[in-house]
Amino acid sequence: MYRPQNDTAMLAGALREARLPPGARVLELGTGTGAVAVAAAREGAGQVVAVDVSVRAVLAARVNARVRGLPVRVLRGDLFGPVRGEVFDVIVANPPYVVGHRDPAAVRGRGRAWEAGASGRAVLDRICRDAPGHLARHGTLLVVQSALSGAAATLVALRGAGLRASVVARRREPFGPVMLARAAELEARGLVRPGQRHEELLVIRGDLPSAAGEAVQTPLEGTRQDPRQGAGRTVRRTAVRGSAGGGGRHAA
Repeated sequence: MYRPQNDTAMLAGALREARLPPGARVLELGTGTGAVAVAAAREGAGQVVAVDVSVRAVLAARVNARVRGLPVRVLRGDLFGPVRGEVFDVIVANPPYVVGHRDPAAVRGRGRAWEAGASGRAVLDRICRDAPGHLARHGTLLVVQSALSGAAATLVALRGAGLRASVVARRREPFGPVMLARAAELEARGLVRPGQRHEELLVIRGDLPSAAGEAVQTPLEGTRQDPRQGAGRTVRRTAVRGSAGGGGRHAA
């Protein structure tokens, strides 16, 4: 667990712009301190559930919700495990997405908040696979990630699962200590240009079609790959709205 950073603010901003329907059921995965769950409760959600694998995170989120008098149910567990069989109107997630050589399953302590394996997708892929089954009709998924961990892969996975998916916010963020320590490795793998010390953070939104038969984007509709970044960077053909905040895993 670490203090909320710019990626948390970016996700909370996207949640506000999504305009929760009255009484919405909201699930936050990897809640950490509970910042986005608290934001959802303040936006008028009827039910907010927050999940984290860390005992400290669960305790912190419970305290933060309680002192604000907000009804947030905080559960300890791995992603959708504690809410098996439940569906939600909105699911938000700020998962680990930092590319590295460590096995995320073997990491303990604060590193669990950012270690995401060789592709940066150890948790992202699971969210893309399982989130659609936990969305209610007309439901929305909001997930924040680095472009270095493959925005195109997220869009393809969500569209393949029947969601309309697009990048709704982006921000360039300077490397923090964790990323700076890996800069040479990232350069060697061709994920960043020589001397590049920043990454692009994105919020990707996926929506279940609002009516039967509504068109769903084909896997790569509206995106093209930037050859300088390989699969780690996706560029929208159409303009996207920015959002205040950005960054994450940068002050660790």
